[in-house]
Amino acid sequence: MNQDVMSPLKNPAYRNLFMAQVTSLLGTGLTTIALALLAFDMAGDQAGQVLGTALAIKMIAYVTVAPVAGGLAHLLPRKATLIFLDIVRAGLILTLPFLSTQWQLYGVIFALNVCSASFTPLFQAIISDLLPCEERYTKALSYSRLAYDLENIVSPSLAAFLLIYWSFDNLFMINGVTFLVSAVLVLLTAIPKAALTQREKSVWKNITFGVRAYLKTPRLRGLLALHGVVALGGAMVIVNSVVYVRSYLGLGESETAGVMMASGAGSMLVALYLPKVLKTVPDRPLMVLGGSIIASALLWGMLLPSLLGVVCIWFLLGAGWSFIQTPAARVVNRSAHEGDRAAFFSANFALSHGAWFIAYSGAGWLGANIGLSQTFVVMACAAFFMTLWALKLWPTNDPVVVEHVHKAHDHDHPHTHNDHHHDHPHEGWEGPEPHVHEHRHTEVRHAHRFVIDAHHIRWPQR
Repeated sequence: MNQDVMSPLKNPAYRNLFMAQVTSLLGTGLTTIALALLAFDMAGDQAGQVLGTALAIKMIAYVTVAPVAGGLAHLLPRKATLIFLDIVRAGLILTLPFLSTQWQLYGVIFALNVCSASFTPLFQAIISDLLPCEERYTKALSYSRLAYDLENIVSPSLAAFLLIYWSFDNLFMINGVTFLVSAVLVLLTAIPKAALTQREKSVWKNITFGVRAYLKTPRLRGLLALHGVVALGGAMVIVNSVVYVRSYLGLGESETAGVMMASGAGSMLVALYLPKVLKTVPDRPLMVLGGSIIASALLWGMLLPSLLGVVCIWFLLGAGWSFIQTPAARVVNRSAHEGDRAAFFSANFALSHGAWFIAYSGAGWLGANIGLSQTFVVMACAAFFMTLWALKLWPTNDPVVVEHVHKAHDHDHPHTHNDHHHDHPHEGWEGPEPHVHEHRHTEVRHAHRFVIDAHHIRWPQR
C-alpha cells in the first residue's frame, strides 16, 4: 500500500497520541454524566440552570485562556507541556467527589478547563505536523471525531452499567486515572519540534495573532458561524437531556445516559463514512448540510415527543455536528502555515467555545424560565440563521492559491535566497539559510497558497 494513503494508525507517534485521546475522553465522558447527576443532587428541577452555569464557566476559561496559550505555544516545549497539563487535570478532577457547594463546583470547573484550553489546541497542532498528507490527516480527523463520540456512546453506556453498582462519585475517580494514563502515553511518544515561526516580538501581538488572523480569513469566519450551529444543538443535548428525561418524561438515570448516547451514535455513523465522501465533495457543502440538519432537528424538538422521538432528535443532532466538526480541522489547517498552526487552532478553540458559552447559557436559563418547547424554537431559529450566515461569509469560490501583490517594504524575518521575493544585495556570506537580517522587499505580484501571516496581513480583495 502507498505510504501516503495508509491508515494514520501506522504512524507510531500518532497511534500513541490517539490512544491518549481515547483514554482521556473515555473518562471525560463519565464525568459529563456524573456532573449532570451532581447538579441534579444540588438543585433538583433546576439542575439545567446549575449545569448550564458550570458549563458557561468552562467556556469562559476556554475563551480567555486558549488565545494566550496558542500565542505563546511556540515558546514552550510541547511534550513536557502536554504531560504537565494532564497531571494537573488528574489532580483537579479527583477533588470533584468532595465538593459540597455550587461555588466550589464552579471554581474547580474553571481551573480544570484552563488546563484543557491549553492542552487541546497544542495537541491538534501536533497531529497536523505528524500527518502532512491530507488524506491521512482526514482519516485522523475522522478517528478523532469517533474518539469524541465515546463521550456520547461508550461513556454513557459504561456509566449506566457502573451506576448500577456505584454512586456517580466514583466516575470522577476513573476520569482522574484516565488523565494519568494519557500523560504516560504522551511521555512514550516522539513528538517533533515545532516548525519555525515568523512573529513580531510584541507579547500582545503574539497573544492576539491567532484570533486576528482567524477573523481575517473568510472561510474561517464561515466556519465560526457553523461552530455556532453545533453549539446550539450540543447545548440542548448536554444541558437539557437530564431535565427532559428525568423531569419532563419522569424516567431515571439509565434512560438519561441512553438518550445522550443517541447523539453519539449519529455522530459516529457520519464520522465513519465522511472521509470517503470528502474525497469527492468539498468541505463547505457538507458542513452547511450539517447545519441544516441541526436546525431542522431542533425545530422538531418543539413538539416535545416521547422517549423514542427525543432519541431520534438527539441522533440527528449528533449526525449534524459530525458533518461540521469532522472536516473543521482541515479547514483550519488549510488556512495556516506550519509554524502558526498552534495559534490558529487556539483561536478556533477559543472562538468556537465562545459560541458554546452563549449556547450553554441560553439552553440552561431559557429551559428553566420559558420551558423546553419554547427553548427548542429559539435554538432552531438561531441555528437556521447561523447556517445562512455561514453561506454568506464563506465564499463558494474559495481557492487555496490566490494571486496577490506585495508592496515594497523593509522587513526582518527568517528567509532563504532561492526565490525572487527575497532578492536583495548581499555583503558577503550572511550565514546558513534560513537566516535573519533586515532587507527590503521590492513590489511583487505572485500566486501561492494564501494564508494570513507576517507577510500577508489582510485577505486580498477580489
